Amino acid sequence: MSTVRERSEELENLIIGPYGIKSTETKGRAKPEEKCELRTEFQRDRDRIIHCKAFRRLKHKTQVFISPESDHYRTRLTHTLEVAQIARTIARALRLNEDLTEAIALGHDLGHTPFGHAGERALNDLNDLGFTHFEQSVRVCEKLENGGKGLNLTYEVLNGILHHTKDEWPETAEGKVVRFSDRIAYINHDIDDSIRADIISESDIPKEITNALGHEKSERIDTLVKSVVENSENGEIKMDFQTDKYYNMLHEFLFQSVYRNPKAKSEESKVFGLVEGLYKNFSYNVNKLPYDFQQIARQESVERAVTDYIASMTDQFAVSCYNNIFVPKFWTLF
Repeated sequence: MSTVRERSEELENLIIGPYGIKSTETKGRAKPEEKCELRTEFQRDRDRIIHCKAFRRLKHKTQVFISPESDHYRTRLTHTLEVAQIARTIARALRLNEDLTEAIALGHDLGHTPFGHAGERALNDLNDLGFTHFEQSVRVCEKLENGGKGLNLTYEVLNGILHHTKDEWPETAEGKVVRFSDRIAYINHDIDDSIRADIISESDIPKEITNALGHEKSERIDTLVKSVVENSENGEIKMDFQTDKYYNMLHEFLFQSVYRNPKAKSEESKVFGLVEGLYKNFSYNVNKLPYDFQQIARQESVERAVTDYIASMTDQFAVSCYNNIFVPKFWTLF
């Protein structure tokens, strides 16, 4: 009798179109493993990502607003879930591999720093090796998780994570879908959060853009997703020219009105000093690093170990760690 996995693989042959990657077509893992009786290769990758520690820490990492007091602002985790939802919708419509798409989406930000892109810029400035969150996400999967053994993910998932933003595009259509979905998700939920924070109002968005894309978040997401679905062909993922033009205008509006807005980014000026303080302290006191990171310092470099440790921190843990090191504690008799 065939296994559950084999039956799932047979279904993939029926459902997935010519430009999707079937799990039996994977280029494999760095370390070969016996196949699972229940799950396909990409389903295993998705599960490994969801169950790893780096994924859980995303719930306490900044998306746009540092330490917001409301429960309704996005975190890096809720951003990841929104990307995965959009990506699966597009993948299903294009008859691509939903499991591969979801695994890439869920893993794309595993290496993100505390304090969002402000933390990323700080580590990039401090580390002679340079730092990007997408390269760090791959490092989390290959090296840092599972006690230094990594998650041993498939080539296609790692490739999609590495190329989910900037420069070279992913090799698979599924990876390209995640790249589009990441942009669709963050531009819309960042506007939503900015309206909630009274940084901007819906009426501030130029009418030319809202008339083309929609006057509410859900309308804009619907317009962008439909454009990708209706215009992608032969494994090339794209929007139509007009929608892409207005998307880029909306992106520029967001940069000028939110990402560079002093009110929205008032706390970011403190991030570099905090990250720099932690970086220098642990560079001079390697013995204060957790054991796993001391091992990295011995095997690779102190710089690499300190960068890995700080990048892994949540916002709250980074602040607590800084306070414990640099802020005096009041002395009491009792």
